[in-house]
Amino acid sequence: MKVLAAMSGGVDSAVAAARAKDAGHEVVGVHLALSRMPGTLRTGSRGCCTIEDSRDAARVAGMLDIPFYVWDFSERFKEDIVDDFIAEYSQGRTPNPCMRCNERIKFAALLDRALALGFDAIATGHYAEIQWVDGHPQLHRGQDMNKDQSYVLGVLTEEQLRHCYFPIGASAAKADVRAEAAERGFPVANKPDSYDICFIPDGNTKAWLADKIPMRPGLIKDKEGEVLGEHDGAQSYTIGQRKGLGIDKPTADGKPRYVVDVDTRTNTVTVGQRPDLSITRLTGIRTTWCGQPPEGAGSSEDQAMECEVQIRAHAEPVPARMWMGEYLPDPPETEFNVPQARPAGQLMHISVDEPLSGVAPGQTMVVYDGTRVLGQATIDRTAA
Repeated sequence: MKVLAAMSGGVDSAVAAARAKDAGHEVVGVHLALSRMPGTLRTGSRGCCTIEDSRDAARVAGMLDIPFYVWDFSERFKEDIVDDFIAEYSQGRTPNPCMRCNERIKFAALLDRALALGFDAIATGHYAEIQWVDGHPQLHRGQDMNKDQSYVLGVLTEEQLRHCYFPIGASAAKADVRAEAAERGFPVANKPDSYDICFIPDGNTKAWLADKIPMRPGLIKDKEGEVLGEHDGAQSYTIGQRKGLGIDKPTADGKPRYVVDVDTRTNTVTVGQRPDLSITRLTGIRTTWCGQPPEGAGSSEDQAMECEVQIRAHAEPVPARMWMGEYLPDPPETEFNVPQARPAGQLMHISVDEPLSGVAPGQTMVVYDGTRVLGQATIDRTAA
């Protein structure tokens, strides 16, 4: 099999490329240049796709004696990931750029180019497994929940899964992968994992957004409408936020306040207490199925199928019921002429018995049947 190994410059993708070659495949390494600032350097474990990462990937490719290339996807990354991130925050939503990157860059743009060049599959260092059932691929969790990465792969379609190869697979532990990299002499064996948003390496999302979105001062209110303070831009707040609210007036019982609503149309941030964050119902847009669509999900709540839902990459999955809804009309425009970003498509409805907390529109919910990933949707609305 002719395999294009996506080499991020980290230890997981390095070992994945090595295992692909050991398996006898014809392997070519590629690093994706996503930053529009090519001189960017990594700071500890913050950031990824930097010039340092590309050099680390090139060193490993040289040790494996495989061809290596750097492909410039920075323009596509800006349009599909960075601009989307800004647009979502401008509407008071909390997007997941890593999910969008997997969906639109690593397993769309990259895979399209790989197939056009005659590759059979792309290999990555994700901790997940593809199983084949009756000729159809299914995505399953990694066994170690601390490293399971099936959540961020929930955006993959069946056709994309057919051309994915995860050499690390479901059973590997991070310590074992690092030990293997050390045995192979890879210089990235002890390299820290990256975290936070790669295009905001200092982690200061609020300051970064302030340079991209016109911010207007507005009011911070409680659920009863009492004005508690002012903010310098509603778009820089997110549901569940506790710190940095700038409210001087304490609550009567001394308990902390949390952001419970962000309304960019009225430029109002509403705060409440922790119980106000609890929700039991979610509605998602941009629904996609990871392999064959499930057969048990009907079109009403009394036809719902049992499943589990996970709302963050490292959150615990919770028992849920899923059913599908009607198609949405074309999105209206708000008073500020900002699109609602609610595209036409099938709605995914989720109901949970155990309340979830701090769930924000724009986040991704991934649905499971046991270890199998069924699909995902972008959270559009929540309710208690």
